[in-house]
Amino acid sequence: MNAGPGHSFSGGGKHKRRRGRRSQRRGSGLAHVRPEHQGIYTAPMDHSYRANMAGGENNGSKGARRPGFAATFPVAEPEPLPAPPEDAGSRVFAFVEDLFFLSKIQDTGRKMNVKVEFVKNEKDLTERLKNNGEEKPSLIIFDLNNANARPLTLIPKLKSKLKKGTSIIGFLSHVQGDLKLKAHEAGCDMVLPRSAFSQNLPQLLRRHGASEEPTAATE
Repeated sequence: MNAGPGHSFSGGGKHKRRRGRRSQRRGSGLAHVRPEHQGIYTAPMDHSYRANMAGGENNGSKGARRPGFAATFPVAEPEPLPAPPEDAGSRVFAFVEDLFFLSKIQDTGRKMNVKVEFVKNEKDLTERLKNNGEEKPSLIIFDLNNANARPLTLIPKLKSKLKKGTSIIGFLSHVQGDLKLKAHEAGCDMVLPRSAFSQNLPQLLRRHGASEEPTAATE
């Protein structure tokens, strides 16, 4: 009779001791882990991050840029040029038929006070240049995917005729690496992906649309 109760008692004790050790190990592990996790969510950096995220709402402006992004990626907005005379010739020509970019170039030209003439082919450009008098274009824009303009054939002719006084810029899809190389070989001064061309369009039009007469007068 003593053996039975004693056996059950000793067995129960072993299990109790093992459970106690496991609970101590688990408890000790949690004691070390909890402060670390609590520190992640309650650290000052977390509060400042949330404050930056809510900066647009606090300023009362919807869709405002996050402070961190605004400081890292500033957007340059150039001042428009003085309005040119009504009879002034165009200094910028574009071989662009894509409606999206045609509209974008027109709108940006209006904002920058730069007149842009759209041409279809070499003959069209030659006739427009005759109306310009002696003033040569400062910039010619090519949509390198405009098959009607035949960019790779026309660009070398224009570079030979207009010399260094005219810059030729082409734009294309960012995946058209072969076409980009061919455009450079043909004489294109700059080849840009469509996104970069759109982003830099105001600066390009302002730079090349400015008349050279004030600079010559100051010299």
